[in-house]
Amino acid sequence: MRYAETGFRLEVDLTRGSIEKVPTDPSWTEMFLGGQGTAAKILWDRVGPEVQAFDPENLLIFTAGLLVGTPVPGANRTVVNTISPQTGLYAHSIFGAFFGPELKHAGYDQIVFRGKAPDLVYLWIHNDKVELRDATHLRGKGAQETARLIREELGVPEAQVAAIGLAGENRVYMATIEHSSASASRGVGAVMGDKRLKAIAVRGTQDLQLAKPEKIFQLSLDMFKAISENPFTGDIMAHEDDEEFHVDNFAWGNARKRIKGFWNKEREERWKKISESVRLRWTGCYNCPKDCHQAIKVPGHETYFQKCYSKLTYAMAAYKEIDFNYQILAKTQAYGLDGFSTPQVLAFAVELYEAGILTDEDLPGFPEDNGDRFFYLLEKIVRREGVGDALANGVYHAARQIGRGAEEYDHNTMKKFEQVPLKLKMINFPYFLMYATGEKMNITQIEGSYPQVPIADKKEREEFVKRWEAAPERFKKWYLEWEPRTHPPLEAAVHICDWNETMHYIDDAIGMCAFLSSFRGQFGGQPPYHIYNLPKFIAAAAGIELTPQELWNVARRNRNLIRAINVRRGLRRKDERPPEDHWQIRDPEKEQKVLSDYYTFKGWTQDGIPTIGTLEKLGLADVAEDLVRRGILSEDDREPVFQDISA
Repeated sequence: MRYAETGFRLEVDLTRGSIEKVPTDPSWTEMFLGGQGTAAKILWDRVGPEVQAFDPENLLIFTAGLLVGTPVPGANRTVVNTISPQTGLYAHSIFGAFFGPELKHAGYDQIVFRGKAPDLVYLWIHNDKVELRDATHLRGKGAQETARLIREELGVPEAQVAAIGLAGENRVYMATIEHSSASASRGVGAVMGDKRLKAIAVRGTQDLQLAKPEKIFQLSLDMFKAISENPFTGDIMAHEDDEEFHVDNFAWGNARKRIKGFWNKEREERWKKISESVRLRWTGCYNCPKDCHQAIKVPGHETYFQKCYSKLTYAMAAYKEIDFNYQILAKTQAYGLDGFSTPQVLAFAVELYEAGILTDEDLPGFPEDNGDRFFYLLEKIVRREGVGDALANGVYHAARQIGRGAEEYDHNTMKKFEQVPLKLKMINFPYFLMYATGEKMNITQIEGSYPQVPIADKKEREEFVKRWEAAPERFKKWYLEWEPRTHPPLEAAVHICDWNETMHYIDDAIGMCAFLSSFRGQFGGQPPYHIYNLPKFIAAAAGIELTPQELWNVARRNRNLIRAINVRRGLRRKDERPPEDHWQIRDPEKEQKVLSDYYTFKGWTQDGIPTIGTLEKLGLADVAEDLVRRGILSEDDREPVFQDISA
């Protein structure tokens, strides 16, 4: 009997138009738990380093995490994994809302797409009925409109739809997969478009089996209440009207400028009134008491949902007043575009024009107003017209395709991908490590368990630590000793990075919302889920008995497997460099020292490659053998270095 998961995945060959229902290996669940871990195993086994993102052999994998669809509150995340056209590396994306639970209740844990359809299609899943349907009549339709039209066509208003817009159809690298109040970004929309898959619609009405039904229901009821009453849960920033931190510390324009003092009480009140005028309602994801998303209706456009990372990003990129954000979001979310990389690309083009690198010949009829320029560029990019064809490939590739000195204006990419344009004064070593070594390409998918700065008042800091039940003991000690405007010890920086990323790898395997777990520890220190209580939920729902240390090791296994995927595709130490102007004051010698210490702690070589001993200790001997066979590792690369969470 399989508990929490269904034990089946769908294999869809878009070239042949075939669909298979395939039993899954229960030993994989014990090894990787599900979600991102299982997807990484599939990618490792079936997508070699010679396969490029737009090759038919590349896979696009939708995976519902282990606890998704169970009574566990907040377990609703779907992971989408593939190879990125922008980086050539592993692409990780997640989205919440209702798709993953619906997929589970239809009877499937994963959908694996391979090949390319001859023309646009969509997949319709209704329990045991699964079919590919013609989608040519949806060509060019917005993502939200597509979802509405598919539900009307099927006559199933309850169907959950994940769809791409025009950006995905035209393989724009910033393209998203849009679903309800959530979206999947970081390259996956472009791969979905390349496979000519317009959408996936799913309706499920089947039950999931639970290992200990009474136990999991009681745990879940208690947790639902705890989440409801905990002020440090959910995306609390979504409800905040005070945006001073973001507008003071994030770069305006492409990536260089900060504007201090822009935010004031008058602007905050105006922002609040604008938001209230376009907001239909607050809403949340499946089986969660928090309402982190707002449904927005701008006249003349489909209803869309503002998500956490689209607040003010376009207005700041365009140097426009705050109402501009809602205007352009109505279009960009219909086209299916990521809300933090796309503004950077648009601003990058404006910057090139003002520097004389792009001219009126490149941009005929280019408007004077920055807001109008953004709308102009948007149309060029999503249609890949003229210079928009280069810009559609993101800042890194566009800079090199345009040339003429454009490379100098690529100042916020790392590993060829746009980073959150945060500009701070002094280097932060845990964040240096998270930026440099993270495989997920977005700091918000790596940070979160450890506070960003120490509480200045010593007594308040002590009270924080007393309530900090999520933290292993060594982190409490380091935090108590950490004083404002100082660095934690480099040893602590290594451990902080490791803990932050480990918790995300756990969440992405079980399908847990990071705003209830890995991302919330830095704010208030009281995340509902943590390394010490998650094993209870996993045991009661899935019947898998794990100690906190064993759960930690599952995350280590998943982390190292994904590292191996990227190493096999060419990732090395030379690539692990955050943008040069991310921090104003840098310390190159200490940066390299802490990077070396991190590699040693992880059991990797000094080029960032997991050693034979590390991989074998984690049950990944086949991965080690592959890396040795390819000459990436030698027989001398054996020594693993681990530390238990209690140490």
